Amino acid sequence: MQQQYEGYKDLADSLKSASTLLNLERKSQLHQDIITICNHLVNPSFRIAVFGPFNHGKSTLLNAMLGNRTLPIDLIPTTGASITVKYGSDVRTRIMLVDGTEIYRNGTEILQQFAILDGNRQMRKDVASVEVFCPNPFLETGVEFLDLPGTNDRDEQDNLVREQLLSADLVIQLLDARKLMTLGERENLRDWLLDRGIKTVIFVANFLNLLEPDEQKQVQNRLLFVAESFRAELPPGFSNLYRVDALPALRARLKGDVAAANSSGLAAFETALQNIVGILQPNRGSVRLPRVEAIASQIQLSFKAKIDPIAIEIKSFDDKQNSKIEIKQKAANLIYKGFTASIRELRDWLALPKLLTKYQADAAVALAENNFKVWQTNNFKKDLNQLQLAAVKWLYQAYEFFQEERPQDLLIPFPSEPQVILPPKPSSTDDLSEPGSIAVGGGIGWLLGGPVGAAVVGSISYLLNKNIQKQDEQLAKESYHQDVAKLCITAIEDYLFNFSSKALSILTEYEQKADKVICFEVSQEPLEITNKREKLQQLQNGFNQLLKELEKVKIISNNQPYKEIPKYSNTKRKYSPQPNRVQISPEKHPDVKRQQENTTKNTRTRVESVSPPPPPKAPPSPRKEEVEAKFRDWELNEEIARMKAEMQSPGFKTSKQQNTTQSNEAPKQPKTQTQKDKITRAYSILGLQTNASLAEVKQAYRTLVKKWHPDLFVNQPQLQKQAQEKMHLVNEAYTILSDK
Repeated sequence: MQQQYEGYKDLADSLKSASTLLNLERKSQLHQDIITICNHLVNPSFRIAVFGPFNHGKSTLLNAMLGNRTLPIDLIPTTGASITVKYGSDVRTRIMLVDGTEIYRNGTEILQQFAILDGNRQMRKDVASVEVFCPNPFLETGVEFLDLPGTNDRDEQDNLVREQLLSADLVIQLLDARKLMTLGERENLRDWLLDRGIKTVIFVANFLNLLEPDEQKQVQNRLLFVAESFRAELPPGFSNLYRVDALPALRARLKGDVAAANSSGLAAFETALQNIVGILQPNRGSVRLPRVEAIASQIQLSFKAKIDPIAIEIKSFDDKQNSKIEIKQKAANLIYKGFTASIRELRDWLALPKLLTKYQADAAVALAENNFKVWQTNNFKKDLNQLQLAAVKWLYQAYEFFQEERPQDLLIPFPSEPQVILPPKPSSTDDLSEPGSIAVGGGIGWLLGGPVGAAVVGSISYLLNKNIQKQDEQLAKESYHQDVAKLCITAIEDYLFNFSSKALSILTEYEQKADKVICFEVSQEPLEITNKREKLQQLQNGFNQLLKELEKVKIISNNQPYKEIPKYSNTKRKYSPQPNRVQISPEKHPDVKRQQENTTKNTRTRVESVSPPPPPKAPPSPRKEEVEAKFRDWELNEEIARMKAEMQSPGFKTSKQQNTTQSNEAPKQPKTQTQKDKITRAYSILGLQTNASLAEVKQAYRTLVKKWHPDLFVNQPQLQKQAQEKMHLVNEAYTILSDK
């Protein structure tokens, strides 16, 4: 029979675990109810409790059903403990004390010592349970009787009765026909039985024999009304109301007077009771589970009362942390975007073909004029410094924002000055009298100022602008001046090649080092939050497990299981927007390798491979693309500055929190008419309606800046002046509308 209830063991364990997780006090009503119902769930016996106020004859009725004076009865409240009556081969009693001591005695005389109220009508504090064993055929079928203390006497007794009613499969509520259904009895019926899912209840009226015949008829009508108004969940065809005159029934049973026992109502009640038990006993789960459902509902409310505040606190923390991380991620991505764009621009500038196209002619002339150092400082180095600073500024921006590794400056050295070895001079040249080849460093200034110097500079221009692929007869008869010019051109090509190769290698290494700067660590969460997160997980798991076990026994809850909360790693995690790069050694860098492949030891071949520069042009006006690039750079800086200010704000809140608290903030002071006029005019300047959103204001500002940026009109002084005036108004309008 015990095996039939193995399925409820998991449910009982889940209920007990819930009590532990909720940290319920041992003396709390919910904790006691949980322990009681858990023990009852796995109890294979069918338990019948006799329930009612003191002096209603509960023990007398049970003694009549058992056929002897098994239980103590008297004219004063006697039952001072919950007495369980079970089947046994002979009459004996077992007392369990709180300290674990077991007391066995034959008979029931020991009940007078442990199971009745003392002189002050108090229950004994040291008694844990009282069991009586009787050789009764009805008990032998697996039935137990539970004789409860009388109610409406002492709170301590009432609490015991209320607790023990949960462990009863069937409740016999004894009524006194002389004072039928008092207010206290109606309250107990509602609070102790109905509200706790105990609906297998039979009403038994006692003392009806003490009334006059007319009174008995009136009382019976009232009893029928009480029984019909209470919807007991008994098997179909059985009444929930019976009359038993307990004391006459006991006397008749002790005398063996069958007729008197029948007239007392005892026989009819016993027959009905045995039939009801015979139907309910095989399916005790349908009787017990409604009590579980009522208790489980209280447990779920207690769970939610603990879970929801912790969940709200953790969600608030996570939202705030995630908002900060999101801002940092966005800042890291923006900085990385600006940095990679600057690096890309610098790498493009360092490409050898670009360097040759842009600088070879001027550098060769400067070398021929003995003016190379000045050209390197004022032109070449100046351009490089601007590009270097444009890239490095993003790393300092990242360091200021994230405070990770301090960046290093990007240092690209220049090669040694070009060296030129002059060819032998023609003997026919009058103004060149020095013998042999002369090594010249830093220029060939001795040639300048005369016809040969002018010829060399002219030859540089001629050679670099001549399509070498179409060599004609005149080129085959090259002059000495062209030979010298080729030497200057070749020296500059070597110089720029060495510079480009070294610079690209340095740039690659520098870009990899930047990974340690443009990043941030997700810091470890406070121990208090970690502990609360673990506690929340335990509570949610307990709640979900309870729902799962209830579902197994067809108890459907209105609550939904909690979703698993995201696991939070306490170890520091580093976020970096950079993609994984393949490490490339400088000598294998594609730009360097390409340059090496395109270079040979043959000086003439190198000279002939020089790409011709574009023909001279007038100073170009700034292109629209350059204005776009400047504007994007400005936008990135502005966005990063805004995020930094938001991160450093002491009152930092998530956007959701900000929306929630906006309604609680003090209203802004009303604007003066002058301020209103300025705002209206600002909208007009930007070409917007006065109800335009901030996003629309920003978009209009972007459009106007790209249209009226003064750099677009460098070669048109009049239009540039108009553009400057227009941009002054646009900037002023944008400032007013951003701060309103």
